Amino acid sequence: MHIVRNPTRSVAIGKVTIGAHHPIVVQSMCATRTQDIDATVSQANDLAAAGAGIVRIAIDNRKDAEALTVITQHTDVTLSVDLQENYRMAELVAPHVEKIRYNPGHLYHHEKHKPWQDKVRYLADIAGANDCAVRVGVNSGSVDPDKLGEYPADDTVSPMVDSALEHCDLLDAIGFRRYCVSLKDSNPNKVVTANRRFAAQRPDVPLHLGVTEAGMPPDGVVKTRIAFEQLIGVGIGDTVRVSLTLPNVDKADEVRVGHEIVNDIYAGRVRSVVRFDNEKLNIISCPSCSRVENESFVELAQKVKTLTDYAQNYAITIAVMGCRVNGPGETDDADLGLWCGPKYVNLKRGPQKVGAYKYDEILPRLKQELDQLIAAKTNR
Repeated sequence: MHIVRNPTRSVAIGKVTIGAHHPIVVQSMCATRTQDIDATVSQANDLAAAGAGIVRIAIDNRKDAEALTVITQHTDVTLSVDLQENYRMAELVAPHVEKIRYNPGHLYHHEKHKPWQDKVRYLADIAGANDCAVRVGVNSGSVDPDKLGEYPADDTVSPMVDSALEHCDLLDAIGFRRYCVSLKDSNPNKVVTANRRFAAQRPDVPLHLGVTEAGMPPDGVVKTRIAFEQLIGVGIGDTVRVSLTLPNVDKADEVRVGHEIVNDIYAGRVRSVVRFDNEKLNIISCPSCSRVENESFVELAQKVKTLTDYAQNYAITIAVMGCRVNGPGETDDADLGLWCGPKYVNLKRGPQKVGAYKYDEILPRLKQELDQLIAAKTNR
């Protein structure tokens, strides 16, 4: 397949360059706890060996930052750091990595009195002083609250695109152009719409593609393939990540699947040109990462998939989230949400909490709620 890439500018990320004529780079993220230095080094190297050009590590606190300084001494992988709510962690980690990723929606969690523009200027200054690139990572589960209020509740794409454009405008205005953008959602249709709209307005900005919380294979692979085929096939996308719910030992499969999808698209082996089926059961689950509170969530996600097989023909979304940062908010939009904590699973029906249950108690309770939803849809 002959693909004419969008004329994005080149952005150097350590020894990797994305954008323009450079090949699409496949990325992944460590699922180990950052303070477990040996495990994190091992997984970063495994991901790189599988073909990851960039590996992301989450930094939540100073102990994570201290661990990072040791990790970088034992791997030559190009590293990106994922800043969470405390944007000021950037000054501790920037000297040790090649890229900083921040989420516009998370800038409001720390120093709430300070304008977000000041925080972005700070991040750009830190990145510039430490030879780092930046990713503006917009996620549907944690969008800038001011942007959300400007649109109807059922329009989740416009706030994402507006937020990304606004941050690009500020970075350009202060002279920082070594950045890329991502716009992610668990619905591949929305990923396609958001990225096409953004690319139409800013074809110069490199885009990192991904379907967040794509879930377990094979469904998670199918969702991701649908989005990538419709975006990469028309020249949109400079880096990609396949976000799958996997045990740590299988995490490198994300990278292998990413390369397989990109290679298939370029070879013309596209498997779907249809949009994702919105009339079927949809199970979303976040990729296993270092922010997961209990690794049993991966096994639970598999059990949820098996348990709910009988509901395949109902347009119901179930979210199984193990992330302590995004889990609470990203279950709000699902019909049924399981936010998995260290010892308990918080069951939600939309944004409303139903209760907290032990891991060995949650499945029967989930089935009760699912049966009620099915009955309500059947009796309409």
